[in-house]
Amino acid sequence: MTTDSGVLRLAGTVLPAGEQQELHLSGGLVVDRPATADVTTVSTGGWIVPGLVDAHCHIGLDQHGAVDRDVQEQQAIVDRDAGALLVRDAGSAADTRWIDEREDLPKIIRAGRHIARSKRYIRDYGWEIEPEELVAYVEQEARRGDGWVKLVGDWIDRDAGDLTPCWPLDALTAAITRAHELGARVTAHVFGEHALPDLLTAGIDCIEHGTGLLPEMLDDMAGRGVAVVPTIIQLENFPQYADQAAGKFPVYADHMRDLYTRRLDTLRSAFEAGVPVFAGTDAGGVLGHGLVAEEIQALTAIGMSGEQALAAGSWAARSWLGAPADLALGNPADLVVYAEDPRANPAVLSHPECIVLRGRVYRP
Repeated sequence: MTTDSGVLRLAGTVLPAGEQQELHLSGGLVVDRPATADVTTVSTGGWIVPGLVDAHCHIGLDQHGAVDRDVQEQQAIVDRDAGALLVRDAGSAADTRWIDEREDLPKIIRAGRHIARSKRYIRDYGWEIEPEELVAYVEQEARRGDGWVKLVGDWIDRDAGDLTPCWPLDALTAAITRAHELGARVTAHVFGEHALPDLLTAGIDCIEHGTGLLPEMLDDMAGRGVAVVPTIIQLENFPQYADQAAGKFPVYADHMRDLYTRRLDTLRSAFEAGVPVFAGTDAGGVLGHGLVAEEIQALTAIGMSGEQALAAGSWAARSWLGAPADLALGNPADLVVYAEDPRANPAVLSHPECIVLRGRVYRP
């Protein structure tokens, strides 16, 4: 159910400030209280949160590669109805630009298509290239994306039988430097430990998953603001990946099990060291869409308070991605309303009362 008419009014506790307020919405924005216009009250007495953020999502992908527009639309709707009104699409083989014309679908910040080493990634997902081509492909995806580029930093090397780095330091340094010259940030898929030193030395901006982070890396990451999007729900698949590979690649299988066993301690150490951590589901591959509430709740398992976890999936993530972080006058009317305080009870995030995207109300 949607509502889109006149001036809308909501009253409740507005986060992150936590103050009782009235909000008035018109033209897709938060506006001053009108003197004469008709006002429709949408919600009173709830907790009002800036729209949630899924900072690692793949609208346009499924397990086999790119999907058509009808599937893309359904993926985007499921994310919207879970409250994810801003999505960082961390790599997609599909062209989803048409979604930008749809007022009823979440805003997408794209990282272009994954850039992977030849025969070192999921088939039909990314560009598969060699190191001497990396700068050219980073230039291409920086121009296609919305300020981000996505690298595959490590993957199973069948000759080694384990996770190994995909790129040498000189190629990474040249590519990341070029991305920065073009105004794009660079993130990388990394499961293990061995690819991280070169990625950090080369100036990477973000690490996806981060299960291989080591204590000696954390102060530098925190100091430079290198973020981690841990995709905690996705990490639950590590034992399955290990079991599937154990017969042929036992070293890899043992490595994945070890990374899984210490995943929460690893990520807790990063958070406690001051590394920025944001919520991302990794939807679109083996996982379905609409899991942002569950991912935010999962962040409490690495030591985040309810408020810190919510910030990592709402206002702090919005700020990190360059979007308005709060519901101040003139900002987009993108918000989610809950019946209870989601800082005190993160489970309520799975049960939004209503969702407002660009000033239009959707009721799950």
